[in-house]
Amino acid sequence: MTLNGDSTAGTLGISGLRFTLDARPFAFTGISFFNAIYNPAFNEADATVREWLRRYAKYGVNVLRVWCQWDSRRGFVDTAPQSTLYNPDGSLCPAPLERLKRLITIARDEGTVIELVIFSQESWFDGVRIEGENADRAVANVTRELIGFRNVVLQVWNEFSDRAGDHVDTIRASDPNRIVTNSPGYSGVLMSPPYRGIVDRKLDFLTPHTSRQDDGGGRHWNVAPKEIALLIERFQKPVVSDEPARNGTPKFGGPPEPTNPYDHILEIHGIWQNRGHIIYHHDMFQLGGDSGSVPTSGIPEPEFNPYHLEVLKFIALRDRYFDLYAAK
Repeated sequence: MTLNGDSTAGTLGISGLRFTLDARPFAFTGISFFNAIYNPAFNEADATVREWLRRYAKYGVNVLRVWCQWDSRRGFVDTAPQSTLYNPDGSLCPAPLERLKRLITIARDEGTVIELVIFSQESWFDGVRIEGENADRAVANVTRELIGFRNVVLQVWNEFSDRAGDHVDTIRASDPNRIVTNSPGYSGVLMSPPYRGIVDRKLDFLTPHTSRQDDGGGRHWNVAPKEIALLIERFQKPVVSDEPARNGTPKFGGPPEPTNPYDHILEIHGIWQNRGHIIYHHDMFQLGGDSGSVPTSGIPEPEFNPYHLEVLKFIALRDRYFDLYAAK
């Protein structure tokens, strides 16, 4: 297996409000799998990785959202200090880098795209920080290592924007054609005034975390599609709802009231109607490994939780109900 990314296959592109893969329409539809390069069960063998990608594809999922940093101190499933792509000086750790390249290579063969989150605010606010020149070095190193892999989107931050524009410039300096995005803040934080210029001039598409609760403005399945529609109209770029309102825990911005799978089905339906895309968020990533809703494998298994299965069965029917590339 070649891990140096020297294949031109699996090239993600953007045409107007739409994505392409190898110049053909690509209905960007993902699931969160933050710990993908650190989870032992997932990385047991190449065949295991391929089997999981095919299982996700059965549910219409063709994008995995993966984090370089899984080293916060919040007790999320299988987080650990060593679960990071970075040394403190911004150099890269060989073992996770090799696993990342292997995942990207297998994903390319399977027609799957990786949305790779370079930095996470969870680590930042827990004091696990890479700053200044070390952060610049980390961004440059990731960019150079992945330059030959064209099925990768680089997302600068999860829910933060510290020096996001500078980091985009660093990426462009090494790889002008890399597709780049950023998640600007917590749920409902679509942008702030300083961030708007970055969106206008530097980001190829947008990945907000839409509103997850009522907050006096309507139920999230009504609010989020409108948020997506407003961003599309304002910026005329593809918009992906990066973490739609989730099931389960009220921690970390989750809804305090009981939820229903149809909350999410209605929200996804509305986002698709408004020409947006989605990455479905599995609630296991806000919980410890001892939670009943977390599979013992630590993998977001589609069939493990009946709640998630119901939503994923709807996502699998995307093409039945929507042509995301129909003229509008």
